[in-house]
Amino acid sequence: MTVLSKVVLPPIIKSLKSKCQLRHNSSKSSRKLPKSADVVVIGGGSLGCQTMYHLAKMGVTNTVLLEKENLTAGTTWHTAGLVWRLRPNDTEIQLLAHTQKVMSGLEAETGVEPGWINNGGLFIANTKERLEEYKRLQTIGKVLGVESYVLSPKETKELYPLMNVDDVYGTLYSPTDGTIDPHGLCTALSRYATRAGAQIFEKCSVTDILTTDTMYGNKEIRGVVTEEGTIETKCVVNCTGAWANYINNMIGLNVPLVAMKHAYVVTEKIPGIENMPNVRDHDLSIYLKLQGDALQVGGYEVDPIFIEKIQKDFAFGLYELDYDVFGVHLENSIKRVPCLEQSGIKSTVCGPESFTPDHKPIMGEDPRVRGFYHGVGFNSAGMMLGGGCGDQLARWIVNGRPDLDMYGYDIRRYCPEVSLNKRWIDERSHEAYAKNYAIVFPHDEPLAGRNMKKDPLHQVLEGAGCVYQERFGWERPGWFTMHAPCPVKEYDWYGAYGSPVNDEYGYKERLQLDYTFQHPQLHDNIRFECLATRTAAGLFNMSYFGKFYMTGPDARAAADWIFTNKMDAVPGTTVYTCMLNKNAGIEADLTVSMLEPGQGGPADPTFSGVGYYIAAAGGVAYQNLAHIQTAAQDAGFNVTIADRSRDMGMLSIQGPRAREILSRLTDAPLDNSSFPFSTNKMITVAGHRVRALRVSFVGELGWELHIPAESCVPVYLALMEAGQPLGLVNAGYRAIDSLSIEKGYPHWHQEVRMDDSPLEAGLLFTCKLKTDTNFLGRRALEARRIEGARKKKVCFTVDDSVCLLGLEGILRNGEYVGHVRRGDHAFYLDQEVAYGYVSNKGDKITTPWLKEGTYEIESKGVRYPANLHLKTPFNSSNSRIQGNYEELSAESVENIERARAGASFR
Repeated sequence: MTVLSKVVLPPIIKSLKSKCQLRHNSSKSSRKLPKSADVVVIGGGSLGCQTMYHLAKMGVTNTVLLEKENLTAGTTWHTAGLVWRLRPNDTEIQLLAHTQKVMSGLEAETGVEPGWINNGGLFIANTKERLEEYKRLQTIGKVLGVESYVLSPKETKELYPLMNVDDVYGTLYSPTDGTIDPHGLCTALSRYATRAGAQIFEKCSVTDILTTDTMYGNKEIRGVVTEEGTIETKCVVNCTGAWANYINNMIGLNVPLVAMKHAYVVTEKIPGIENMPNVRDHDLSIYLKLQGDALQVGGYEVDPIFIEKIQKDFAFGLYELDYDVFGVHLENSIKRVPCLEQSGIKSTVCGPESFTPDHKPIMGEDPRVRGFYHGVGFNSAGMMLGGGCGDQLARWIVNGRPDLDMYGYDIRRYCPEVSLNKRWIDERSHEAYAKNYAIVFPHDEPLAGRNMKKDPLHQVLEGAGCVYQERFGWERPGWFTMHAPCPVKEYDWYGAYGSPVNDEYGYKERLQLDYTFQHPQLHDNIRFECLATRTAAGLFNMSYFGKFYMTGPDARAAADWIFTNKMDAVPGTTVYTCMLNKNAGIEADLTVSMLEPGQGGPADPTFSGVGYYIAAAGGVAYQNLAHIQTAAQDAGFNVTIADRSRDMGMLSIQGPRAREILSRLTDAPLDNSSFPFSTNKMITVAGHRVRALRVSFVGELGWELHIPAESCVPVYLALMEAGQPLGLVNAGYRAIDSLSIEKGYPHWHQEVRMDDSPLEAGLLFTCKLKTDTNFLGRRALEARRIEGARKKKVCFTVDDSVCLLGLEGILRNGEYVGHVRRGDHAFYLDQEVAYGYVSNKGDKITTPWLKEGTYEIESKGVRYPANLHLKTPFNSSNSRIQGNYEELSAESVENIERARAGASFR
């Protein structure tokens, strides 16, 4: 049994280098870099080559790829190259489908075999919950055209005779999975690009990136400096993987990724293993990749080795394998395939890989340096995601935005504050690595990197039983326990690195209540918060929201351009609006308030002329802010955009008794004529000046109170003191999720995304199309309107007892026509409600076509009759928002009291 070591590595590396140099063997003395290029790609691994290839496919060929060593250097050359077609995310499934499409056509395009082996993939379920997850994957796969089969243990044994299935509940077999050879792939991609006119320079190091400061406080790319000269360009793409921050630091950036050692071993020959599918046993945290007549064995351990600073010249280097770390994967692989115990290890590969805090890549243009694009942080999935991501990155560069909903990969999901917090990055990246194979439960929350950004109400709500959620550093209320407070503790690294495991951890125990694909045990808590809001009042702490002001000489013109709704209303008006990209994709939905100059406080700023106050959902606040800034910059508007998110909190009081409660604390008139819906004004609440917006995200009478930070706690305490005798309760975002879907109000990045238009999403009412005022995306939106919607967001309710979470299939007359984007239980209706998009084989969606169908929702392979609703099934007249509660009978009030009495609260 031989272990690959430094003694035998050099000839292997030399062989790899020779293969690369056969492709691009021009010597430095004879070659000359171009003076300029439309795009410069840095890094010749999977992503760099895929980006060059897809730019060439789009006709962009005045491009240059610079590689410090040879193609595949870094992490690409030693990757396992596995491709798994099914993921718990529809965008990723589409990205993977494109990768397979690229692989299937490359040889015909280039004459080079890209090394695609289609031997299939097998997911192993050791628990009932895991098998339910696989059934969810199979369902979304049916909708998106990915073939798969749920197999019994017996069927699994027939497919893979060497496998131990004694402890297996079932498996998911995906016959279109396979593996990619990195050398063959990069050879084929680079050949296509260079034949089209692109240039590739190996052994060419980047020493600097040239930028220019702008009047908007950011920078713009103007060139790349190398050892062999300078290339003028306005577009640079960083595809340098684990070395990304060496390049980023040249322009003052840092992205949240870490380098870790990631390993696999290759076994000796195993009789009978030939032609077997690749295996992922998520519960044992291992993968088994077929390699001819042997296997590659790897996985994700709880104690990966961090690389504090990766060496610049570690292009084709490997590390010695630490068996104390890797040994668990050998033990678990023997549990699954017992004959491995008799097999020797032929070689080991332990190399660097880059990992991110949410185990998702980092892509797209960085708003801090215009023209600088990221294509890094692929978490050991750069080969399988490379085709789809290279395609979307090329479209990002050429068209300004990708075609798919790439927000989950967008650099703008990370605010600069978290990008610079090493503790947050390290802890979250570790947890994401350690839990990479964990079941993806929709309401799970991280234990790492917590309490980084807390609002002024955090401590008082924690004492009231708040179970917090985390969104990119911010803590926000999730739901409220009726038992003892459960604060989040310091991260224990899951016991790794000698850290003691947190015991008697109430917060973790409450998270585990959600580890199910059925209605969770905390359902009664959420029901109580929802029904209290519908029948009395709920108080929501939404302080993590982004709070921005836009002022300046061009503020009105900028608002007209950036926001789809009318911005010409009188000060004191608040409007719900979208922001679009130039392709009419929805970049955000939010509220914008027109203001008069104020007295100078955080909620009442001084300025000249007209001002706009923008309230944006906290989880996407930086993306919203970046879009506003770049849209204003691209149009040349002279505006000032101020971020006051940390200077204010935000409390939203909603429900039939909201007016009565608030009136006890203010002298301001709150009747409909004095304070109508969609207006805002400064008022005094409990002696504190706040900006009140009469808006609702749950479909009830209510106000948002935007409060200076120092006033948040006294205003909250006054509201609770005045409101509790009238039924006011604390409520969190789990209640908002249920209440908003019941009313039909969308969540951005779920029912409404950047790959949807207002026409398709039912949001044309937010667009000023009846005016002559132009806005960003209007031309594309009007073209889509003439053509007609090819997909349409619709609402369904299901009467049967089923838990809908998203990714369920939508069937019309027995055929798949879409999938559920978001599902939840509506407690007032006492039904499951789901929203998703349906399509008609590319034809225009019409109301008659929608009404004529018979619908079903498929959840985990089971179909349930579904009721189509073209309007929200809850209070479609909006009478409750106006304070009309005639239908709120004494019986409904009694129902909530009954719910409180009979509930099993957690």
